[in-house]
Amino acid sequence: MDKEILSGLLKRAKGYSYKEVTEEYSVKEDGKPELIKRKVTKKYCPPDSSALKAYMELNGDKRDVSELSDDELIAERERLLALLKDPNEDNDTDDTSD
Repeated sequence: MDKEILSGLLKRAKGYSYKEVTEEYSVKEDGKPELIKRKVTKKYCPPDSSALKAYMELNGDKRDVSELSDDELIAERERLLALLKDPNEDNDTDDTSD
């Protein structure tokens, strides 16, 4: 399985923060655009149990995820998050790059 897809699903399952940039331009007399306003807003995407379910299915988890209840999915998400908090890994989900 493509590692990029799995990491994207895991990021969505855990929830993450991101910056949204909105820019307004005006056209100068010479016809060139000029930036007049730039707004950077930090937003948060909450954890998604559907992404966790897809991640577990694609990552080779042998259990039948479709039979898990919502409470069991949430408990499994918490278990996986606890595993990811390994001090040897960099698990920062805050995407602050512009």
